[in-house]
Amino acid sequence: MHPLLEKFRSKIEAGQAVIGPFMKTGDPAFVEVAGRAGFDFAILDMEHGPTSLQNLQNLIRAAEVGCVLPVVRVPEAREIHIGQVLDVGALGVQVPQIQSAQEAEEVIRAARFHPKGFRGVCRFVRAAGYSATDRFEYFKSADDNLVILQLEGREAIENLDAILEVEGADILFIGPYDLSQSLGVPGQVTHPKVVGEMQKIVERAKAKQRVIGTFTDTPETAKMWKDAGVQYVSYSVDVGIFLEACRGIISGFSV
Repeated sequence: MHPLLEKFRSKIEAGQAVIGPFMKTGDPAFVEVAGRAGFDFAILDMEHGPTSLQNLQNLIRAAEVGCVLPVVRVPEAREIHIGQVLDVGALGVQVPQIQSAQEAEEVIRAARFHPKGFRGVCRFVRAAGYSATDRFEYFKSADDNLVILQLEGREAIENLDAILEVEGADILFIGPYDLSQSLGVPGQVTHPKVVGEMQKIVERAKAKQRVIGTFTDTPETAKMWKDAGVQYVSYSVDVGIFLEACRGIISGFSV
């Protein structure tokens, strides 16, 4: 198992929480800095960020240099996207807009080799050392990579029990912003309706001994969900963190 994966999984299995930002700049330096700052993972965003597949491999290299686990959020739940990001070295794939158990199963099969799935087979890729890694070891170890499913709307909530029964997903991730929109309060991620639904999801997932994650963008909400049992805590976005730091400097300078 890759050392970064081993470290991440050890913390999760010990019941600890992990924390990391979404990365939208497409700049490897930001990813490396996230690791040197001490984040556990960085989500390289191809759904709402400008990152291309070619640039992605350099972001993953930066994550490895900075010792932070590279998770890639793909644009959509398609086999081609999942396979491509894993081929260039992603150690986790995060898939948005999962609404049913069937969709969850299809994602897991796309991310795993036989007998767990049907991921396209090629050993001349970065993840396999461009064929330097023993092919059989590669096909075996590749299935250690994380599969993270994002649950983001009413349909996902209605199908939650069935989704929780699907084997092979490492983390179920609640998308609070899309959830808030589906509940009629777009952007109000601390609205009682949104928080109430999220608490129900967390409780039902914990009852099934499933690891749950969510997005937070304030220290207060990060702590709240950590205390509620969320272990995979996504904290804000690189550009937002940078903006807030800059504002803090200007505010202090202006006094």
